[in-house]
Amino acid sequence: MTFSFFDLIWVFFLFSSLQPLFQRRRTESRRLSSLKEIERQRNSRVILLVHRQESISLLGIPLSRYITIEDSEQVLRAIRFTPPDVPIDLILHTPGGLVLATEQIARALIRHSAKVTVFVPHYAMSGGTMLALAADEIMMDANAVLGPVDPQLGNFPAASILKVVEEKPISEIDDQTLIMADLSRKAIRQVQRFVRTLLNDSVPKPKVAPEKIDAIVDAITTGQVTHDYPITVEEATEMGLPITVGLPTQIYDLMELYPQPQGGRPSVQYIPMPYSDRRPVLPVPKGRPLPEGARASDR
Repeated sequence: MTFSFFDLIWVFFLFSSLQPLFQRRRTESRRLSSLKEIERQRNSRVILLVHRQESISLLGIPLSRYITIEDSEQVLRAIRFTPPDVPIDLILHTPGGLVLATEQIARALIRHSAKVTVFVPHYAMSGGTMLALAADEIMMDANAVLGPVDPQLGNFPAASILKVVEEKPISEIDDQTLIMADLSRKAIRQVQRFVRTLLNDSVPKPKVAPEKIDAIVDAITTGQVTHDYPITVEEATEMGLPITVGLPTQIYDLMELYPQPQGGRPSVQYIPMPYSDRRPVLPVPKGRPLPEGARASDR
């Protein structure tokens, strides 16, 4: 049996079309193996909520991803399948998302009887921060950040809409702005009430000192800073949130299996090897809860 040149071309195209499928299957298998290994080591249920910016392969149009109702359905199902005495480890990498979906997940987390731990390798902003507040412990990379949870009405912060009503005479404000201001007051009250519910959670034990709850609620819900303001581990610890600095190495390895889709030249490159023998010793930054090199697995 002989193959012509055109037969070889068809074989090449067939292999090229199947290669991405095989690669996705292999990556998915590695992800599941990594999740199982973390669950085995920590005796917990591991749930991953990772949002990357996706791209349409041909057109290259960026599509931002965020917490959706579909996400809440999947997370709630995972929580429902978890026995009450099994801890939950939630790995977060998200810019936030829909308030309804976020609150559904957060309520399910505080209703879980066993310990809930949230891991933040890079960032958990807005709705992601609200999910972190539902946890009994927030484990963060030394350079990871959280964010404010102040309500946003369309493209405008609720606090800024109220600022307009406070500073302008009522006769100079149009009806639509007044309606938005009324909605803003309601949205801020609703978010504050829910955040207070999360911080008052005492199952399996209190996670925030009662005298610090009011200050935390005021700092992250009233629009004192912009919505994309990064709350560092130092600031979160000073607020009184249950922060632990340092993640298990397996969390970083798992995140490597969820890469940002690239189109063409990569924006970041480096040689993936440690330089511990030649790296100069840096001064220890002040104000960290733990040294940067500390690992959760070492404690």
